[in-house]
Amino acid sequence: MPWRTLRQIIRVGIATEPAPPAAPWPADAAAPAHEIAAQLRAVLGRAVAIRAVDAGSCNGCELEMHALTNPYYNIEGLGIRFVASPRHADLLLVTGPVAANMAAALRRTYEAVPAPKRVVAVGGCACDGGVFGESYTSLGRIANVIPVDVEVPGCPPEPSAILRGILQALSR
Repeated sequence: MPWRTLRQIIRVGIATEPAPPAAPWPADAAAPAHEIAAQLRAVLGRAVAIRAVDAGSCNGCELEMHALTNPYYNIEGLGIRFVASPRHADLLLVTGPVAANMAAALRRTYEAVPAPKRVVAVGGCACDGGVFGESYTSLGRIANVIPVDVEVPGCPPEPSAILRGILQALSR
C-alpha cells in the first residue's frame, strides 16, 4: 500500500501551484501603531485593563479588537490587556447596538467599573445603532444606555482606529 502511494507521488509530482510572490510590506505601515504606542506610554505610564462588552454585535468589531493582541499591534506589550471582570477594568470597550436583553447587563457592567469610568463605543452600530437602529429588540446606540466618552466609527473600524479611540479616552 505505501509503495503504491509513493509511486503515484513520484509519477504525478507536485500537484499544487506555487505560492504567489509575497507583496512587500509597506515601510510606513507600522508607523501609526508605533506612534500610538509612544503616545500611550506618555499618557499612561502604567498598565491599562480593558473590559470588552458585546452588546449585540455581529462580531466584526470583536475580530478587529482581537487583532490588537496579535504580534503586529501587540497591545499587551504596551501594557494594555483585556480582563474578564469589570471590577478590574479602567475602560469599557463596547461593540454593537444594545440588544434589549443586554441593556441591564451593560448597565451593571458599567456600574461595576471603578471610577473614573471611561467608555469607548466601537463600530457603527455602537455609535449610531447601525442598520439595526431602535426597535422592540434593539435600544440602538450605546449612549442610549450608558454614557460614552469616545466613539470609534466604522464597520468594522481598523485596529489602529480602535487604538486611537483608547488613547483618546485615556487622555481625557
